[in-house]
Amino acid sequence: MDTQFFVSRGWINLLYLIASILFIFGIKGLTHPRTAVRGNMLGATGMLLAIVATFLAKGLAFPYVFAALVLGSLIGAIAALRVPMTAMPEMVAIFNGFGGAASTLVAGAVFLKFGASLAMQPIVATAASGLIGTVTLTGSLIAYGKLAEKIGSGAVHFPAQQVLNVIIAILAFACAVWVVTAPDNPNAYYALCAAAAVLGVLLTIPIGGADMPVVIALLNSYSGLAAAATGFVLDNNVLIIAGSLVGASGLILTSIMCKAMNRSLAHVLFGKLGPTADTASADEVYAGKVKATSAEEVALLFDGARRAVFVPGYGMAVAQAQHVVRDLGNVLESRGCQVEYAVHPVAGRMPGHMNVLLAEADVPYDQLVEMDAINPTMATVDVCMVIGANDVVNPDAREDPNSPIAGMPIIDVDKARTVVVVKRSLSPGFAGIPNPLFAMDNTLMLFGDGKKAIQELVAELKEA
Repeated sequence: MDTQFFVSRGWINLLYLIASILFIFGIKGLTHPRTAVRGNMLGATGMLLAIVATFLAKGLAFPYVFAALVLGSLIGAIAALRVPMTAMPEMVAIFNGFGGAASTLVAGAVFLKFGASLAMQPIVATAASGLIGTVTLTGSLIAYGKLAEKIGSGAVHFPAQQVLNVIIAILAFACAVWVVTAPDNPNAYYALCAAAAVLGVLLTIPIGGADMPVVIALLNSYSGLAAAATGFVLDNNVLIIAGSLVGASGLILTSIMCKAMNRSLAHVLFGKLGPTADTASADEVYAGKVKATSAEEVALLFDGARRAVFVPGYGMAVAQAQHVVRDLGNVLESRGCQVEYAVHPVAGRMPGHMNVLLAEADVPYDQLVEMDAINPTMATVDVCMVIGANDVVNPDAREDPNSPIAGMPIIDVDKARTVVVVKRSLSPGFAGIPNPLFAMDNTLMLFGDGKKAIQELVAELKEA
């Protein structure tokens, strides 16, 4: 397509290059909390510059463009104001889906209008954008449904599931070939999107809540790859660069998440995580060994503690207890106790979920300690309080080679002098297996809603 610009193509590409540089420095700034705000602003500035550069092109239907801008800005503003921090995982999931949908629609519009006159490169890119973008869309919708508990969060398995996945994948790739070989046939693109939509659903439904951090990172990568492919369709340099950055960073994060769980990506996507025939039952693990406690007793423990560590999990997010946890930390610090927060890489339902929640509660970043840093000193901790975490503190991962989570790096909370677990019940985590930590001699269970239980504990400490 021969596109004319209000200014020369060279100036447009220069603005795109500057925007791309801002994207790169923005991502670099996001690697540390002290520079995260600046990094976010650099990225936003780069996006604004890219939009302005795009508006310098002739041939745009500006009424539709501005209508889309108003609608998108409205959706973004409402989401920013109304969605709580605890719901960030599902919002990220749905936004990944929006990115995939945008790539599919844009590439499809170009294909339907100019398909017969397109060169081979944009046609191949169109097929890639439609395939990856639609898989991202439907996969993200399923992930959103699981995270928001609109549908069951557990893994869904049925007979011959992998065989069906392979058949649908082959069908989707066959439709992609059809798009490339028949650029004048709109039915080819429709068939590609339909097959890819089914494939996205089938690839995501067998993945349970425990693997959601990996799924979100992977879908984020998919949305970037779809955007990069659309950049080749439109011959838009900044879209190619931005999409490649998102795709690469998403793949890197996916790899980090897999290593944090000691599982391969193939096992996350196609394996099963759950109890086996050899897994001990809850009655065998807990019978007669669990010791319940009260806020008064825990207050006495903290009263003489010199070092306390909090280990947050998704249960803290559900109870929205991050602020009262910070209040408890403030009370302990005022008494001369050293307070730290041990964060597992895959705690919560998205990468960095616990870090975001604790930052929202104004927890100092230097008090957040990574798993590898806290574990060697855990034996010197007087009181370790686990708030809503389960699988990431399960000692079976370290000690039982037959456990479904065997080999997964965990926070060694069981080595602390006293462990207090704040939990509603003895229900299992996402892996679906009992946790022997709850029955250990040095563990006390503080049953109840996390926010209410810690509020009572803070009140007891203040009274004392």
